[in-house]
Amino acid sequence: MYRTHGCGKLTAKNSGERITLAGWVHKWRDHGGLIFIDLRDGTGLVQIVFNPEISAEAHAVATKLRNEYVIHVTGTVMKRPAGTENPNLPTGEVEISVDTATVMNPSKTPPFDISSDGTDVDENVRLRYRYLDLRRTRMHDNITLRHRVVKFMRDFLDERGFLEIETPIMIKSTPEGARDYLVPSRVQPGKFYALPQSPQQMKQLLMVAGFDKYFQIARCFRDEDLRADRQPEFTQLDLEMGFIDQEDILKLMEEMFIAIVENVTPKYKMIKPFPRLTYRESMERFGSDKPDIRYGMEIKDISDIAAKTEFGVFRLALDAGGTVRGICAAGCANYSRRQIDDLSEFIKTYGAKGLLNMPIGGEGAKSVVAKFFSEGQKSEMRQRFQANDGDMLFIVAGETPVVEQSLCALRSEMAKRLNLLDPNMLAFCFIVDFPLFEKKKEGGWDSMHHPFTAPRDEHIPLLDSDPGKVLAKCYDLVCNGLELCSGSIRIHRSELQQKIFQILGYSDEEIKKRFGHMLEAFEYGAPPHGGIAPGIDRFIMILAGESSIREVIAYPKNKSAVDVMFDAPSEVSEDQLKELHLRLRLD
Repeated sequence: MYRTHGCGKLTAKNSGERITLAGWVHKWRDHGGLIFIDLRDGTGLVQIVFNPEISAEAHAVATKLRNEYVIHVTGTVMKRPAGTENPNLPTGEVEISVDTATVMNPSKTPPFDISSDGTDVDENVRLRYRYLDLRRTRMHDNITLRHRVVKFMRDFLDERGFLEIETPIMIKSTPEGARDYLVPSRVQPGKFYALPQSPQQMKQLLMVAGFDKYFQIARCFRDEDLRADRQPEFTQLDLEMGFIDQEDILKLMEEMFIAIVENVTPKYKMIKPFPRLTYRESMERFGSDKPDIRYGMEIKDISDIAAKTEFGVFRLALDAGGTVRGICAAGCANYSRRQIDDLSEFIKTYGAKGLLNMPIGGEGAKSVVAKFFSEGQKSEMRQRFQANDGDMLFIVAGETPVVEQSLCALRSEMAKRLNLLDPNMLAFCFIVDFPLFEKKKEGGWDSMHHPFTAPRDEHIPLLDSDPGKVLAKCYDLVCNGLELCSGSIRIHRSELQQKIFQILGYSDEEIKKRFGHMLEAFEYGAPPHGGIAPGIDRFIMILAGESSIREVIAYPKNKSAVDVMFDAPSEVSEDQLKELHLRLRLD
């Protein structure tokens, strides 16, 4: 046997046992004759000791070892001498006195220190040598956490009668909100498969088929610009249920996420039950439909108060149909002019024309706007913001979307500066009652979520008269300012689905070509159904305390969507292109 125990599983209970271990040399230390090595395998670390008085032969092997050598040792588990224990290691009470050792494979010097957390190493270098990067304890823990969360999800849903059903990876190109990755067909020249942006249509058809509790751990693909929380291929828990309404989905998600956190990562605190905000309420209070509710500093609308002043900036904004809103930053009344100017430049990157400040007491930067408010109006402002002496009001005037976006960013920035972000708090909340449509810049309508989302029953008559006022039966789950999942009750009647496609600008011919299979299926007794799709990568990122999903994916792409280890995407041969009936035109 290569090993009788895992390195990270040994405790004082194993004292006196003769064992065999195998793993990588994590750290190597020579203490004047005694050689100490931290040996690492997939279960953790343990200290092993080479004493020439115990085995001169094993000690001779140890003198030649270097970091990341793969070795095989046999020895006896011993309690560490008093005062030398390591409380930071699960195996810190013991060490292994080695009497035989073999080098199974030497290692070149790694391009970076694997015993560090890797934050000081260029990311492309880490991804180039990902098989080494994954040896780090932090990365190993992240991948292990991912496994435990996914296993918990599977067990949780299995216990509630869900079936895991796989759906195809190569499907038809249909609009899902992003660009498709296309796969040319060799046997059907000129035709293409598309990699699924989600299994949306297929899971709805499973509801028509009578599998009314479906899920899968689904791989999805979207050809879109990358961010820290976005990859061209990603994993989601895809879920659909038949004969349910919105409340059934929200209750199931709340129960599942609470259970995952309490059982897998119990160090986190949560707000229970999960708060529910309408889309409009979330935008008004936080300037975003992905609010971070770990802290207050909520946005307040002061347009009514501003309208009573003679301040030109307010008048211009309000006369143009805009708004005047602000936030209250506790204890910031003494901010200097330089600090105010810095924040003003910050929000200009979000479209705002400037930032106004009004200190409540304090000796900081003077306010150019305060003189336009009467004492009564100042009192009203103070009451609306629930401001105290020493606080600072930050105010933005302009078009409503710009004001919301800039104050949302400012709120987040101030939370960081004031250390309001509790790293041990997971603040989940549901956002509901989204608009069904949003206006396109070029005119016409687009789906706020996707075209299969059902409108609220009482709003169906508005589809003909005022689509912009129609609210949807859809919902998002947000955690700490990040969207974890989005879902909806689906349209299950063919005539209503046809009408939605028409509002979105599809011709009857295009509807039949792209969605004819769906519309036909709905004519065979489709049940009411709905679902949701939590993003697994993003959720693990939050649980692991990471700032990028690349840290919780075994083999991610870099910021340019390139796999630098495999050098993908890459060129293909002329013969391959010819087989696929393709010719490149690089212009």
